[in-house]
Amino acid sequence: MAMDMVSKSANSRRDINCNFLPMDIALHIASLLQISDLCSLGSSCRFWRNLCASDCMWHALLRERWSVVMEEENNNAEIHRNDVWRSIYIKRHKEMACRAVSVIEFVKQRSQYESLEIGDYLGASEMLFTLGFGFKDVQLILLTTKHSVLLNLIGLHYLLFRLNIEPERITRALCGCRVSERQVCIRWWKLGQWSHGFRRCDEMHVRRSSLGELFKPEKSEILSMLYRGVIHEVLRVQISADFGTSAWARRDMHSQR
Repeated sequence: MAMDMVSKSANSRRDINCNFLPMDIALHIASLLQISDLCSLGSSCRFWRNLCASDCMWHALLRERWSVVMEEENNNAEIHRNDVWRSIYIKRHKEMACRAVSVIEFVKQRSQYESLEIGDYLGASEMLFTLGFGFKDVQLILLTTKHSVLLNLIGLHYLLFRLNIEPERITRALCGCRVSERQVCIRWWKLGQWSHGFRRCDEMHVRRSSLGELFKPEKSEILSMLYRGVIHEVLRVQISADFGTSAWARRDMHSQR
């Protein structure tokens, strides 16, 4: 009984303290959070629960992520109902998550040996464009630890080369989603050069990097290779989550049969 009273008293004091926080500052704090963190904040006390569930908060989130949807819904009589923007946001997010399933399954099927050929890699990026994915869609659905680093990299590639998002913004998204330290390995084969009338053996190149380091100048060769793909002297490009596994050898043996 005493513990319950102490708990209620603590919650009451927390609510009182939060009530003294100016609303514009509280809204700004909440707007800086990821959706998952925003929902967690909403469960901390009554003040944050009411603010994080408020229509003005979800109206801003919806406008930031889907401006086209906002234009469509502004003519809807339902918008005057409480919590409607939150409901619209959740519904739209679920729709985008369902669309992403086709890309996720495609990558899983094509990367059965824990590596992905460049053609399939670029194809997955094009699928995202066809499905109408925006920055926040990629950030919330693909840049997560529950998916493979191959999908993380495809999301990064799409943001950089298809949506032309600034590297600094992508880097912040990778850090916020806790995937910036995940490792990828790229290897490619170049046609052997001719020397004294003979063509040398094809050259294999290997580069490793974390996702967060791909924008560093010394890693520019990796992004360039992923963007160009198989062209001119480049015969083949593969992307893997872990070069140290035997999956590389299994894939080569399989492809040579």
